[in-house]
Amino acid sequence: MASWCVRAVRQSYSVAASPSLIRASQRLLCTAAHQKSGQGSEEDQKAEQSPTEKALAEEKGQLEEQLKEVTDKYTRSLADMENLRTRSQKMVEDAKKYGVQGFCKDLLEVADILEKATESVPKEEVTSQKNPHLKNLYDGLVMTETQIQKVFAKHGLFKLNPDGGQKFDPYEHEALFHAPVEGKEPGTVTIVTKVGYKLHGRTLRPALVGVAKAP
Repeated sequence: MASWCVRAVRQSYSVAASPSLIRASQRLLCTAAHQKSGQGSEEDQKAEQSPTEKALAEEKGQLEEQLKEVTDKYTRSLADMENLRTRSQKMVEDAKKYGVQGFCKDLLEVADILEKATESVPKEEVTSQKNPHLKNLYDGLVMTETQIQKVFAKHGLFKLNPDGGQKFDPYEHEALFHAPVEGKEPGTVTIVTKVGYKLHGRTLRPALVGVAKAP
């Protein structure tokens, strides 16, 4: 029994002192040391790159803010340019429409005179054959008045002659007086003393009217 124990101890010493086992242990130790050193170098590299990455992140944020600001300014500039183009186009159109406004106002006086001239001629004088010269003159005035109204309509100028009973409109009428009139509602037009005119829907000259009021 004692001899068997001695042999077992010797065999264990021989196994422990085996060169192959020693080389394997050395390889394991080297591998572990290499892995440990590799992990350390990676951690050091990450620690070294963190300030750079932080600086790049800050620069990226600044660039994104600048891009957002420039995009916003560009969008606003486009909107301003579109508004300016629309206003300019409207001004040009208004200039074309209402550029003859002053000229039309002067012609209105001529139209008023022609209307008064035709209205002042008694109907019986032009229907009878007693005075053919007056009839010819009257017909010429009527034709001239009709032609001038056609020219007015061609350029967007229309007569504004409210009918009796129409509601008074301060944008189209100018009240010369207010008086109670039997059978007329208060606030309605009772008489037109001078016709008005509108140029392309805009009142060029309001009609001069009398307005009914409550008794």
